[in-house]
Amino acid sequence: MKKILLLGSGELGKEFVISAKRLGCYVVACDSYAGAPAMQVADACSVFSMLDEAALRAAIAQHKPDLIVPEIEAIRTEVLLEVEKEGFEVIPSARAANLTMNRDRIRDVAVGLGVRTAKFSYAESADELMRQAKAIGFPVVIKPVMSSSGKGQSVAKTEADIQTSWDYACEGMRGDRRRVIVEEFIHFEFEITLLTIRQRNGHTVFCQPIGHVQERGDYQYSWQPQPMKPEYLKAAEQMAEKVTSDLGGAGLFGVEFFVTKDEVIFSELSPRPHDTGMVTLISQNLSEFDLHARAILGLPIPNIDTVEGASAVVLATKEGTSPTFTGVADAMSEPGTDVRIFGKPTTRPYRRMAVALAKGANALERARAAAKKITVVTHD
Repeated sequence: MKKILLLGSGELGKEFVISAKRLGCYVVACDSYAGAPAMQVADACSVFSMLDEAALRAAIAQHKPDLIVPEIEAIRTEVLLEVEKEGFEVIPSARAANLTMNRDRIRDVAVGLGVRTAKFSYAESADELMRQAKAIGFPVVIKPVMSSSGKGQSVAKTEADIQTSWDYACEGMRGDRRRVIVEEFIHFEFEITLLTIRQRNGHTVFCQPIGHVQERGDYQYSWQPQPMKPEYLKAAEQMAEKVTSDLGGAGLFGVEFFVTKDEVIFSELSPRPHDTGMVTLISQNLSEFDLHARAILGLPIPNIDTVEGASAVVLATKEGTSPTFTGVADAMSEPGTDVRIFGKPTTRPYRRMAVALAKGANALERARAAAKKITVVTHD
């Protein structure tokens, strides 16, 4: 039995814990607050800030895990680099975790490998952001180098938007680095997430591309497969394999691309299950969480079967505690639909609380319709 120390216990972590436990693992779920979703299904839990170097080291020393599995960005990754040298295994690798926890570092890696990216620069103040935006040319996209699920991301259309974008990015930052990435606005036809699985004992495999739509920098709904030209899909797979091979290790990576009428452009990478990949809970025979668990445990992935599927999020509208849900039965009444309630103990505006899923014909339309039937009821 492998012991896993899960760093971050959100909804993605919860589904991963379920997949890992089905394969015989013992999981200790960690997060900065009690009652986090993954803690509800784990064997044990620990509450501390993973940006606290001493607390993170203490948790690793106490539990002595076989595998350390990061699930969030805000982790003192320098500690992971150190404990890896001491013999602990970090998924997919400490270097991958360290580089991808910050958008600037992974973007630099991609450029160094010759991967096509948007034009970009960095800024550590509103004044510097203004200078860099003028150099790139408006409109520009502004993102914190470290954030969760796209928080703090905005588009500055003119110079008048820069201060607001800087303030919004600072509000959405995680960690202790006040730094943003500013990049050219790509006029893309669609965005995809290409789930890329590096195996311990086999070649890299890919899921069918996932299309998605974001609002406020956060995913709202996704669908699979996203139709695209075969040559564009091949280009995306080649770029994904190039970057993930450089990062090394085993596990599932969520690699995001912009697809224009002329080319495919690398956007971002996460070395773990991806929020847009929740669609795979219904669209694939093996979900992204099953695939991540199999890959890190060295278990075979003989095939990935895909049907048309879609996911749509259910958001809270205000702050509160002990949320309940109405409309769930109605949302699940149509064949081929399902709902996952995450179990978060508190709410705030736009917080993701559940996801509606659908498979078969018109899956996206049906998933969105199901999500709209569900209301998050909060208590002050």
